[in-house]
Amino acid sequence: MIDKNLLVSTIEKALEGTDMFLVDATVGNDNRIVVEIDSDTAVDIDSCASLSRTVEATFNRDIEDYELEIGSAGLTSPMRVPRQYVKNIGNKVEVLTRDGRKLKGTLDSADDKGFTIKITKKVKPEGAKRPIMAEEPLTFGYDEIKHTIYLIEF
Repeated sequence: MIDKNLLVSTIEKALEGTDMFLVDATVGNDNRIVVEIDSDTAVDIDSCASLSRTVEATFNRDIEDYELEIGSAGLTSPMRVPRQYVKNIGNKVEVLTRDGRKLKGTLDSADDKGFTIKITKKVKPEGAKRPIMAEEPLTFGYDEIKHTIYLIEF
C-alpha cells in the first residue's frame, strides 16, 4: 500500500521553488493514485510529466503495482485549498453555503481562515423612492461552504 504521507511530502518537495502547488492527492484501495495540482500561472503537460517521473522514482512500480494519474485542477473544479482562493482574487465566483444559499460575486480577499466576496444587491436607502444597486461584502470561513467555483462568463 502506498504511504499517502510520503506521497504528499514527495510531491510538495518536487513543487518547491515553482509557482505550482498541491491541491489534492488520493490513494485508492486498488493503489490508484490521483494527484491534482494547480499553479498561480499555468500547469502544462511537461510539469505533470516531470512530477510523474518524480513520484515513479520514489515508489517502485514493480513492488507497489500502482496506477498514477497527475493532472491540473480544472477551470470548473471547486476550489479546495486557500491558495486557489488567493489566486482568484478579483474574479467572479459562485459560492454554495452549507445552509443552501447560492451566491455570485467577486472574490475580494482570502487567507488561511476564510475569504470575502462582494455581491451586488438592490437596497433601498432610507428616504429614497427607488432601490439602488450596492455592493455588500460577505465573509465566510472555509468550513461554512460546500464549494466555491470560478464563474466563466462570456
